[in-house]
Amino acid sequence: MNAPVDPGTNVRSHRFLIIAAMLATFMQAMNISIPNAALPYVQGALSMTDDEIGWIFTSYIAASAIVMPMTHWLSGRCGRKAVFQISLAVFSFALILDTLATTPLQFVSARILQGAASGTLAPLSISILLDELPPLRHGHIGLLWSVTALLGMLSGPGIGGALSEYVGWQSIFYLSLPIAAFIALTMGFYLREKKAEKRPSFDFFGLATFSLGITGLQMLLDRGERMEWFASTEIWAETIASVLGFYLFIVHVLTKDQHFLNKALFKDRNFGVSTVMFFALGFVLLPTLALTSPILEELFGYPAHTAGYITIPRGIALISALLLAWRLPARVDNRLFVIGGLCLAVYGTWQMVGYSPLMDERAVILAGIFQGAGLGILMPALTRAAFSTLDPTFRSEGTAFFNLSRLYGSTLGIAIVQIYFFNNTQSMHLALANNLRPYRIASETAGSLSMPALATMNDLVTSQSAIVGVIGQFKLLMAVMLIASPLVLFLRKPRVDK
Repeated sequence: MNAPVDPGTNVRSHRFLIIAAMLATFMQAMNISIPNAALPYVQGALSMTDDEIGWIFTSYIAASAIVMPMTHWLSGRCGRKAVFQISLAVFSFALILDTLATTPLQFVSARILQGAASGTLAPLSISILLDELPPLRHGHIGLLWSVTALLGMLSGPGIGGALSEYVGWQSIFYLSLPIAAFIALTMGFYLREKKAEKRPSFDFFGLATFSLGITGLQMLLDRGERMEWFASTEIWAETIASVLGFYLFIVHVLTKDQHFLNKALFKDRNFGVSTVMFFALGFVLLPTLALTSPILEELFGYPAHTAGYITIPRGIALISALLLAWRLPARVDNRLFVIGGLCLAVYGTWQMVGYSPLMDERAVILAGIFQGAGLGILMPALTRAAFSTLDPTFRSEGTAFFNLSRLYGSTLGIAIVQIYFFNNTQSMHLALANNLRPYRIASETAGSLSMPALATMNDLVTSQSAIVGVIGQFKLLMAVMLIASPLVLFLRKPRVDK
């Protein structure tokens, strides 16, 4: 005879599992951006060059995006609870490695391990929420999860800036250890193991070729500037790997019936167009966040904690606009919200083009609010457009790929804007420094300038060149949004279920 189950225990486990799942989502997202305001401290401690800074973000996101598609297969083969616990253990171990790193290679390797472990946490958290919340509330899970993930990502710079300023940069990683411990204990006590009755299959060849193409492209963009592009054998190898990976993946998709990305997804015009626009949104969302704090600290002289706090209004505007747009009536043409979101995002980014060392923080806050509100409106509007006409049987695969497009947009966006920044800065430095020649200065002044004076002038030129490069970065982000904007004309009006 079975012992009676205490209803109080069920309610308690239910609540703890929901809290733990939400915390896992928050922690995974927060660790993408928490190093943002601490970059000067991390860079100084590890002697990282400017072009290596972007690896802190791209390594984490790219590793997460590669592992994420395998979550369903892993949980089906090994069990949801086992995969979740192992991922948390690896994630915590990587956090410790982050704090122990003494070289850029060690730190980036730890971030890759951390990102790979985080790739399963978000999908498994959604799965747990679906199990723990009643069916009537399943329609709100996507919103709940999106808000939690965005809250973690957007609050990261503020948290990281305060901790690095007052405690030390290592503390930004120690912060997640007690959170991970609470999640692990909760899942260990309350989460029931769940495996698939029939072991799921997985298209490893498709994932391997797609990952090879993406990884080769990412390495090409990240390393190209340092290795002088195609003058380097490494860059040629990465280019060949990327082209080969994408070629094999495309052939595989066109010739095989079973693969991890169903080609039927792309027969739906709304889904295909919305996915491209979501990629553009990712290209702007995280790169803006990753660039703002370093710009404020290194070029404009803001303290780390102030630079972190200045990014908070953008996050508040983004989440508020997302919540508002999500609740707007379905009978209103969704394409109007896509257009409105694009206009606000472009206008906010255009305001960023006017950044100057003479401005105060209000200009940064206002630009962030406009851009954040626009992106917040775009996220639910594009989600509705993507899935309003998609066959329900493809929604699970479609959701995974739709979110991956934003992640890939962010990681490639960071790499591309960095390349643009360095090229623009170098060309502007050459143009400005062309007039800083001792004989020319001596002919126009009462006496010749000393070498220290010339060095000081060169520092000023370097600073001015970097500011011009920064402005160019925001112009590039604005151009991406402008190029993506006409795609709204190809969206069909979503059908409204009565």
